[in-house]
Amino acid sequence: MSSEVLCAGWLANPEIQWPNVLRKKEFASVTARIIAGIDLGGTAINYTFLDERGQFLIGDLCEHPSRSVEGPEVCLGQIADGLAMAADRAGVQLSNTVAAGLDTPGPASAAGVLSRRGSTNFVHPQWAGYDIRTGLEQKLGLPVTYLNDGNAAALWGHVSIFGSENQSTSISAIIGTGLGGGVIVNGRVVVGGNGFGGELGHVLIPYTAIRGIEGLVPHCNCGRIGDIESLCSLTAIRQSLLPYFLAKYPEHPLATADIVEAAKHVRGLAEQGDAMCRDIFRVQAHAMGLFFDEMVNVFDPDALVVGGGAVETSTDFQQWFLGEIRTAMPCQREEQAGIAIHVMPNGDTAGARGAALDAVRLVRTLTL
Repeated sequence: MSSEVLCAGWLANPEIQWPNVLRKKEFASVTARIIAGIDLGGTAINYTFLDERGQFLIGDLCEHPSRSVEGPEVCLGQIADGLAMAADRAGVQLSNTVAAGLDTPGPASAAGVLSRRGSTNFVHPQWAGYDIRTGLEQKLGLPVTYLNDGNAAALWGHVSIFGSENQSTSISAIIGTGLGGGVIVNGRVVVGGNGFGGELGHVLIPYTAIRGIEGLVPHCNCGRIGDIESLCSLTAIRQSLLPYFLAKYPEHPLATADIVEAAKHVRGLAEQGDAMCRDIFRVQAHAMGLFFDEMVNVFDPDALVVGGGAVETSTDFQQWFLGEIRTAMPCQREEQAGIAIHVMPNGDTAGARGAALDAVRLVRTLTL
């Protein structure tokens, strides 16, 4: 299935009622209507646009500084300025935008209210308890939907496999600084009652079953021991796996480097066939396999999706990594044995695309 055309006819009905934001008459007068996707990170914002044919109008990264450390007022201004820049790049009129989908890192409620305790990405005190969805809606003068960034990426991965009109179920795991992802059931994102649905990184796995890490006690920054993020993330490489394996490979070139810098080179060396670094990624793949086994037993999904650094690699390394994941998955029921494992397409733009797709749902449901 094409990764570019997914939601044909999403604005077929011009009789849309936009409460307090965009009046029906104004909507009906808009030609070449588009939806914006906005992926807000700690340092950068990524954008895309989705047109009425279901085609994404920006093919790769389209970034603008977020300045989130300066608080909501500055950051929302940056989002608006960057959206205008993105419209110019896409060759569209910003005034033709009828809705926007926003995603951010958590923790936040399902409605887009950021945690009162703050977070790594929203450190300014004015972010605590801030309703970022409503704030952006007021800033742009458009209806805005909200998803956690992992859920947005998972929605994009799901739709890229199954299309926008489906009743399928998928689990996406995205390996980054931490372990993000999302759960899609019957074509809908599972956000949960408090917005924490799909917090996959903190699911505990039977890590002692993984060969070659005897004696390792993997700590997660959340305080747990042995969750999937504690083994399958860049943080896990830096804090646990690289120090553990360097003790086994004392003559390795990375042994004399600063551990933070050394961790950044593990993936590249693994791609080149370095034995120690391959071992580290084997452990990560086997941890993912044990995690996916749990998800298969809970959700009976139609597909599993892997994204992030471990698969933003050569095709050969991708296939090796996916093969190691499957090797680590215990035997399933015959009906589940052949479940497909996919690589998340367009990984850098997955969040913005998923956010735009989520806004399609709003456009379709806000009818007279």
